[in-house]
Amino acid sequence: MGGYTFERECRTANSECYTLERDGDEVGRVDIHYTPTVAYATLCVTERLTDEETRELIGEIDERLVLTNDPFREDFVVTVWAGREEAVYSDEDLEEEEDEEEEEEEIEGDGHRT
Repeated sequence: MGGYTFERECRTANSECYTLERDGDEVGRVDIHYTPTVAYATLCVTERLTDEETRELIGEIDERLVLTNDPFREDFVVTVWAGREEAVYSDEDLEEEEDEEEEEEEIEGDGHRT
């Protein structure tokens, strides 16, 4: 099958995070963490991927991402989660929500009649 694209979201000295797409559709995300001897990954895929497609994707992640960064690693351990994206939260989103709640409290008052 193939045809996966990997868009890096972030990178540190010992880890990387990628959004995964195939044929223009987002199919998951992978977080890769490197130790001196082992690369660990958490792969979150959509429920639409079959076991065979998931294994193929792991192979591409290994070949195109892990081995290019750490060709001498002794093992590649992948934990796979299947499901759907519920939401993405950031500090900015949470601050906006708090501001909205404070505005609602100011409008509603404290429940006492004056």
